[in-house]
Amino acid sequence: QDAKVVRTRDPQRLAQCDVVVDVGGEYDPERHRYDHHQRSFTQSMRSLRPDKPWTTKLSSAGLVYCHFGSEILAGLLGQPEDGPVVTALYDKLYENFVEEIDAIDNGIAQAEGEPRYALTTTLSARVAHLNPRWNDPDQDTEVG
Repeated sequence: QDAKVVRTRDPQRLAQCDVVVDVGGEYDPERHRYDHHQRSFTQSMRSLRPDKPWTTKLSSAGLVYCHFGSEILAGLLGQPEDGPVVTALYDKLYENFVEEIDAIDNGIAQAEGEPRYALTTTLSARVAHLNPRWNDPDQDTEVG
């Protein structure tokens, strides 16, 4: 509730954070580090939760959902975390929303061969528009 969001890649500032997502180069859930940008990272929902069927490589969004999605849904719904309602909703949200984010963030094509159409209005595309272009001389992500 009183969390302060800090957007940085500065290792010294990251070391002071309680939770780090999508930066920092490490996945360590015990220390609340949820980055998927290591060459050695291959985790999927199935590898972390063997009761789940999805093998798409997780993005940082998927990692956070994997670790906290059930708990958050249970709290919002006032239902037990391992109950059938939370389980069904968790699975549907992953399959129909979060898995797309994981796939796009990891460069997994929606179809084999030539794309049949352009995806221009996905959540990932909208977030990407907020970031500076790769060749922009001002890479300050705090500037709106």
